[in-house]
Amino acid sequence: MKEWRGIPRQEIPWFPTIDPEKCTGCKTCMEFCKNDVLTFDGEAEKVLVANPFNCVVECRTCSRLCPSGAISFPAEKDFAAWLQEYRGKS
Repeated sequence: MKEWRGIPRQEIPWFPTIDPEKCTGCKTCMEFCKNDVLTFDGEAEKVLVANPFNCVVECRTCSRLCPSGAISFPAEKDFAAWLQEYRGKS
């Protein structure tokens, strides 16, 4: 995805954050997400965000599937405020 609603994808602050303390390395998120957003660090046995801008804007499914609650996204109100501010600049 190069754009979302006319906004260049690289400018959109929407991607997962993984808490390494909570990540158990189960790879449930990787099994779901087919967009090459995530990778596995075999040494640490943790999932990492490799390609954040491959993430589908407003998708949170990986975080909902994570059994340990290790994945988070921006709060809806914060993202809505960012979007409103971005549109106000154009």
